[in-house]
Amino acid sequence: MAIACGMSVANIYYNQPMLELISATFPGSESLTGLVPTATQLGYALGLLLLVPLGDRIERRRLIVMQCGALALALAGVAVAPSAWMLVAASAFVGVSASVAQQILPFAADLAAPSRRGATIGIVMSGLLCGILFGRALAGAVAVHYGWRAMFWLGLGLALLIGVVLAVALPKTKPKTNHSYGELLKSLASLWREEPQLRHATMIQACLFGSFSVLWTSLAFHLAANYQLGADVAGLFGIIGAVGVLFAPIAGRTADRRGPHFVIGIACVTMLLSWVVFEAWGMVMGLVVAVIFLDFGAQGAQVSNQHVIQSLRPEARNRLNAILMSGMFLGGALGSAGASFAWTHAGWSAVCGLGALLALAGLGVHIAGRRHAKASIVRH
Repeated sequence: MAIACGMSVANIYYNQPMLELISATFPGSESLTGLVPTATQLGYALGLLLLVPLGDRIERRRLIVMQCGALALALAGVAVAPSAWMLVAASAFVGVSASVAQQILPFAADLAAPSRRGATIGIVMSGLLCGILFGRALAGAVAVHYGWRAMFWLGLGLALLIGVVLAVALPKTKPKTNHSYGELLKSLASLWREEPQLRHATMIQACLFGSFSVLWTSLAFHLAANYQLGADVAGLFGIIGAVGVLFAPIAGRTADRRGPHFVIGIACVTMLLSWVVFEAWGMVMGLVVAVIFLDFGAQGAQVSNQHVIQSLRPEARNRLNAILMSGMFLGGALGSAGASFAWTHAGWSAVCGLGALLALAGLGVHIAGRRHAKASIVRH
């Protein structure tokens, strides 16, 4: 399940280290091609909101396999896109169908014993982060040697492969509810209104993933402009960031032992520190250190916020995950759009300022949430 999560979610990150090459394919459309990461992440957020809740209503294995097939079709659309507009539209559909990764995560949480839920989520999230980071490295290498379209054809083959493997490997389950699709979507608003921990986790994750996306949207441009390094090197920074994978199981076990909010606070501070390093240490080694800090923080926060929400309502785990991850990727899309604007108009220092501001906002929401929780305990 961890491998399948990683291979699914990688599809929405292939475009980031290849943006320079994609832009060169469509001369005069740089402003449009710069929206490809934003369109992909907005599509992913839409898929989370509209498709992931179905996991509480439809047999999960069948739903996951169907989404893998849809993902393969969307990737074919990107690979043959004749114009920048078509590329942006097909990228949005890739995002929608790649939300299959978030069908798998609550499935794993549901199968885990309560005492091991944090560790289980950490393992699956390790696969997810591997997909995010190694996907960039793979895309950069393939694009340099075979062209950016070849990467999406390869992604198509991988999507079909995981669909077949999951059809064989996953257990069959019974739906958690018999609500209609409309009732499922309406219940999202009820869950948001009734669960303050869900609201706080979603807002924190949106801020932190926005900060995370600021880096990965602008890094290829920064490396090309200031270090004369290409897409393959931008992708290799994903491998460096994969050190954060080692932190996911640790974060999960720590959340089981000391509580997830402890880990979330550390993660926020770590991400804020990473942006200080990005701005202050203007060498390639400084980028390396800061990327490791940023990915450690992003991974720890995501595992711990998942731990928080998956403990709330077992019968609604897919819908809880849909809300958290929709907010997260909406934050990511806004971070990507803000990074493009900041880079175009003010350069790397503005990018670092935006990333730090989003990390600080996440920390502020975390502190406010803990104070609210303590006040509620005192009142009751």
